[in-house]
Amino acid sequence: LNCFAGRSYNDLMQYPIMPWILSDYTSDRIDLSNPACYRDLSKPIAAQTPENAAIVQERYRTWVDEEIPAFHYGSHYSTAAYVLSFLLRIEPYTTSALQLQDGRFDCPDRLFASLS
Repeated sequence: LNCFAGRSYNDLMQYPIMPWILSDYTSDRIDLSNPACYRDLSKPIAAQTPENAAIVQERYRTWVDEEIPAFHYGSHYSTAAYVLSFLLRIEPYTTSALQLQDGRFDCPDRLFASLS
């Protein structure tokens, strides 16, 4: 699917994406035959909970800017910074991440820590 979409390992802005399919990232064992362990694919990843959906809808509803139209999400789901943060522990991504952050690792709070 990524190949047909024109995604490539050669361009961090078009890096292949892996969809978030599971919703349970805390259990020791996951029963893949249980539908409850999968996320609702009819909704975007940022709107899986009613609370998150309300935040996204509120941002859209209250947006006021004459030049920039209202939007639900402020960034694309695949950017160079996202790819580098997920692959930070593997070269050449470590070096690229350092170049992106002026020779320093990003703030610990923004670095990948856990799926849950």
